[in-house]
Amino acid sequence: MKRVITYGTFDLFHQGHYNILKRARELGDYLIVGVTSESYDIERGKLNVQDSLLKRIENVRKTGFADEIIVEEYQGQKLSDITKYNIDLLVVGSDWRGKFDYLKNYCQVVYLERTKNISSTKLRSEGTIFSVGIVTDDTEDNGMVMESKFVSGLHVESVYSEDIFVAREFCDRYELDSYGTDYERFLGGLDIIYIKSAQKNRADYIRRALERGKYVISDTPMTLNPEEYIDSCKFQALSNSKIIVNKEEMEELFALAKEHRVVLVEKLTLVYLRAFTQLVWLTHGALVGDVVAVKCAVSQDDFEGGKNFNETVSQALCACIKLLGKDYLEVNTNAVKGSDGEFIYDMITVKYPRALATIEIGTTVDVENELVIIGSKGRITVPNDWWNTGYFEAKVEGQEFLKRYSFNFEGNGLRYLLQELMIMIRDRRTECTRFFYEESETLAELLKTIDQRG
Repeated sequence: MKRVITYGTFDLFHQGHYNILKRARELGDYLIVGVTSESYDIERGKLNVQDSLLKRIENVRKTGFADEIIVEEYQGQKLSDITKYNIDLLVVGSDWRGKFDYLKNYCQVVYLERTKNISSTKLRSEGTIFSVGIVTDDTEDNGMVMESKFVSGLHVESVYSEDIFVAREFCDRYELDSYGTDYERFLGGLDIIYIKSAQKNRADYIRRALERGKYVISDTPMTLNPEEYIDSCKFQALSNSKIIVNKEEMEELFALAKEHRVVLVEKLTLVYLRAFTQLVWLTHGALVGDVVAVKCAVSQDDFEGGKNFNETVSQALCACIKLLGKDYLEVNTNAVKGSDGEFIYDMITVKYPRALATIEIGTTVDVENELVIIGSKGRITVPNDWWNTGYFEAKVEGQEFLKRYSFNFEGNGLRYLLQELMIMIRDRRTECTRFFYEESETLAELLKTIDQRG
């Protein structure tokens, strides 16, 4: 008798779940299905699980494929189960390809290709599954496909690119349902659009998606001044170039989102992290007294694999806006350029009525990454990759020891933005309360000033 085991959360049970159980059952004579517990889902960073454990178990049972159902409760349980139940074959989805190869010493491991076209019209009308499409110029997904798997109710289905070869390769690489070069057709069957195309095209893609009533996530900054289109040379070295942001066009896009009762959000994952939210709350609650300075430092090559200047500095400006507010007095930049005219280092200062923010950006030179908040009664420090805040520490006047704060953080932070977007859709909100429209406009204003003075 060939014994097979597979695992899953099986939340919002759909055709894809049914198919993987059916295919797993066909690979052996006896199928054991592990359903993740609530505590294990939290531990591994699975968000927005809507069905109870009992309901998820019952949905698996009703398929008739499982001979036995167990609960997966902790990291490493798979190895224990393989030994305990004398398993011959472990079945997992192809998106985990390679992750469980170490178990091949104990049993056969098969990675099943993902089921396509699972987000049927019925599931969408019930509000259980929301389909996601990606607009791109390259074959990198920035983590959207994998991160969406950790947020129940999302399914990345399609990709659009002006380059048919990029679209096809992206679709094959991430096992999506479809690809194409017709943007209007692409928008037709989707609920959420993630736009990660070149900056010169983003605003147009955003506008057309909003007009079709789609929720939109865009890389930042979202807009570009018209005169920037003329000089194509500016786009030949985006990694170290500054691009002027069109604040007025951004305001129009936010107004359009409101008109169509959908949400437009920038991919500023920092503001969706629980640790950063707590950091802001404690700072505003005077944990270290009155804030007199915020210091942000980031080496561009360390930030998400080396984003362009505007995307890198946007995260730092976002932190300053959340910590010190929108009412700054002036901003100055002290850029250092190399012999080829490209930026290699910048020190930006933003002056507030009673505080100063400094942002240190290294493009081709190394800068020690950290975020420091200096107050009249102590300081708060977020070391290393502070834009992925999961830990920070505070040294408070009168306290002998550092106080440390640690929060669960998984992936690249995108799943927490997606979780919040799902909440906004459920609550029918038309504005993100993590980073308000006015804050986005302040960010655009600061970026524009930095570029003009750089």
